[in-house]
Amino acid sequence: MELGGPSRTALVAAYARAYHQVANEPRVFTDPIAGRILGVTDGELTELDTAGTDHPGLGAASNRPRRLFIAARSRFAEDAVHDAVAAGVRQTVILGAGLDTFAYRNPYPDLRVYEVDHPDTQAWKRERLAIAGIDLPDTLTFTPVDFETDTLAARLADAGFDRSAAAIFVWLGVTIYLTSAAIQSTIELIAGQAAPAEVILDYGQAAATPEDRAELQARAERVAAIGEPWLSYFTPDEMTETLRGFGFTRIDDRSVRDLIAGYIDAPSSNANFFGPHVVRASR
Repeated sequence: MELGGPSRTALVAAYARAYHQVANEPRVFTDPIAGRILGVTDGELTELDTAGTDHPGLGAASNRPRRLFIAARSRFAEDAVHDAVAAGVRQTVILGAGLDTFAYRNPYPDLRVYEVDHPDTQAWKRERLAIAGIDLPDTLTFTPVDFETDTLAARLADAGFDRSAAAIFVWLGVTIYLTSAAIQSTIELIAGQAAPAEVILDYGQAAATPEDRAELQARAERVAAIGEPWLSYFTPDEMTETLRGFGFTRIDDRSVRDLIAGYIDAPSSNANFFGPHVVRASR
C-alpha cells in the first residue's frame, strides 16, 4: 500500500467489481456504486480494454475468470451476511475493507458494519466517498488499525464492537499477503467471538503440480514486483485443519470453479484456472 492510498491489488479488485457491472456476461454480483467510488463512468469502464498497461483496471477487462471470481466472492460473502442477519446477527466486521461498498448499500437498518483497514487507506477512501457524493450511513463505523502499533481486538473495542454478541466477519483478498502467524492470530480472535461466530475468507491455494507451481510462481512474481508479495498458501485440507483447530465446525470450502458455478452455468464461467479458494466457516 502506498502512503495515502489503497494497495494496487485493492484497486484491481475494485475495478473488477465495477467492470463486472458493464461487462457482457451473466451478472453475478450487483453493485450500483462500484464505479462511483472509483470516480469512473460506465463509458470509461467499457473503454478499459484500451487502457495503458499500468492502469489498475486493465486486468478487470482482460481477465474474465479473475473478474468473475472477485464478483462471486463478494456475492458469496453478502449472501452469508444476509443469512446471518436472518438468524439474528446484528454486527459484521469487514477486514481489509479497501474499496468495498457493502456498508453504503447495507439493506439492513439494524446491522452495524465495522470497516477495518489501515488509517491511510481509510482516509483516502473517505475522500473518494466525499468526492463521489456517497453518504456515510449511520450504521457504519470506520475502524482504523495500524498493525505495526495497534491490535485488532483493541481497535474493535474502541469502535464499540461487542465481543459478547454474535458477529460475522468478512475477510477477502487479504490472507495471501499475511504470514501464517498473522492469519492464525486473526482466526483465533474471530473464534473467540460469542457464538454464533462466522467468517468468510479467501486464501491462496498451494500448488500441487508442476504446471500449477509454474503458474503460481509467475503470478507471485508479478505482485511482488509492485511491492505486495504473497506470503501464505494453504491446501484445502490445511485450511480446514486450521479452522477446526480454533473450533469452527461447519466449513464450506469452494474452489474458483465451484464458487462461480454456484451462480452461473459452469461451461460459461470459463473458470478452469488454478486459483484461490473461498471458505465460509462458523461455530
